[in-house]
Amino acid sequence: MLRNPFRQPVIRRFPSFHHQHPSYRWWVLANVMLSTFMAVLMSTIVNGALPSMMNALGASLDVIQWVLTAYLLVFSVMLPLSAWLAERFGYKLVFLAALVLFTAGSFLCFVSWDFSSLVVARLIQGAGGGIIMPLGMALITREFPPNQRGMAMGLWSISSAASSSFGPSIGGYLVDNFGWRSTFLINLPVGLVAIVATLVIQREFIHSDRKKFDIAGFASITVFLISLLLALTDGNAAWNTAGWSAPFILFLLLLAGVSLTAFIAIELHLPSPLVALRLLKMPSFSLTNGVLFFLYLSLMGTTFLLPLYFQNVLGYSALLSGLVFLPMGLMMALFSPLSGMMINRVGPKVPVILGFAVLAFSLFLDTLLSADPAPWLISLPVLLRGIGFGLILTPLQVMAVSHLSPHQLAQGSSLINLIRQVGGSFGVALFGMILAQRNVFHRAVFGEGVDIHSEAFDQAAAQLSHSLVQNSGIAPAASHQIAALLIVQSLTKNAYIQAICDVFFIVAVLSLFCIVPVALLKEAAPKSRKGTP
Repeated sequence: MLRNPFRQPVIRRFPSFHHQHPSYRWWVLANVMLSTFMAVLMSTIVNGALPSMMNALGASLDVIQWVLTAYLLVFSVMLPLSAWLAERFGYKLVFLAALVLFTAGSFLCFVSWDFSSLVVARLIQGAGGGIIMPLGMALITREFPPNQRGMAMGLWSISSAASSSFGPSIGGYLVDNFGWRSTFLINLPVGLVAIVATLVIQREFIHSDRKKFDIAGFASITVFLISLLLALTDGNAAWNTAGWSAPFILFLLLLAGVSLTAFIAIELHLPSPLVALRLLKMPSFSLTNGVLFFLYLSLMGTTFLLPLYFQNVLGYSALLSGLVFLPMGLMMALFSPLSGMMINRVGPKVPVILGFAVLAFSLFLDTLLSADPAPWLISLPVLLRGIGFGLILTPLQVMAVSHLSPHQLAQGSSLINLIRQVGGSFGVALFGMILAQRNVFHRAVFGEGVDIHSEAFDQAAAQLSHSLVQNSGIAPAASHQIAALLIVQSLTKNAYIQAICDVFFIVAVLSLFCIVPVALLKEAAPKSRKGTP
């Protein structure tokens, strides 16, 4: 093991940071939580700033989306690379470099002078963020023994839940009061504190067996992720009038399929692959990751759907729409550590199964949404969803890594985070596609059920026309035409609401089915801690 030149002075001045001290692992956890909070916050806080960016930079909606897409693409590409970098150059050094990249990228976003410079700065940000998440998970798993791992992962989940919850609200406040650049400036003090904490607290660890870089595997996974995410992002884009049947989208999907096939063949053939796909041969690991894939698919997908409903149907502002999600984040932050404590008492299966039951119930409640819902129907499902996700996430991640040996932790954490990222991106695209298709279906059904030339339609339009004349002062000559238009708009809105309810129903049913594989999962036998590698 290579020794850190900063290590001895740090130990003399701060004995609690010595890696043999019982409190050391908790200092590492705090360090990782702070870094994770910063990285996840940036993935949610920027969304509310996009309209201001469009006005300031003179960019259209289709163009400004690259502020999100650029970050997402590089973030995804760095996920599988993070494990090799950590094992090759050291966990502390690579984690520190990721924080520097992310903080520097935030500063460059703050001072960006045009759209191109902003996109380049976002690429730098994404490179750092794509390393922070999987490496942070590997550090926590490596430093904590199995009997403390559930609590540690639960506390780590608080940082992710808090930033996801507060991100839209913080972003809305900053944009309204200080402009869009302030959403990037907020990262600078947090990033600097995280950098100093990493230098002072963490010890270095480098694998003695340095693997050669898997160029073919990296190239194929990069092509797969970029082509897949571009297809998922542009499949429902406003400029893409042909939708998923567009030649460009079909080519991207074909390229993604070919590159994924090549990647699997390469990684299973090489003795030292970039991504340890052989880990998926472990039934419990592969099954757990399958459930994690669906969990993030539903988390990101429903988080994508509800703001559409709040803003397009109920007329909420972006800030108010973000505030609705606060209870979900708070419940996730509360129940994640609680579920971690439950692991040592009842095992990880019980909170996961209970969490999926709560999640499914919250999704079924969302199938009752309407154009004028009761207040409890807005707040209760979001609250329950936070409880469900909080109960599920920590035990499921503990189950995913419980069968891994210490030297597999970096590769396993990288693979877990890669599957989560693809699941979240796929959820947004899949839910958007289902929403569009069900919307067309319900509009057709409602259109068939309403004949604008029928006597019933004329009577309804006449009643509404009379009301408009009496209450709104609209001229009688124009009132009938306006009334007919309002009826058609109401039918269109209700078709949209019904389409959203259909998506929630599908996800609710799938959530119930997830209980079956979780019940079949084999739990790893408790292991005593024999030292940290």
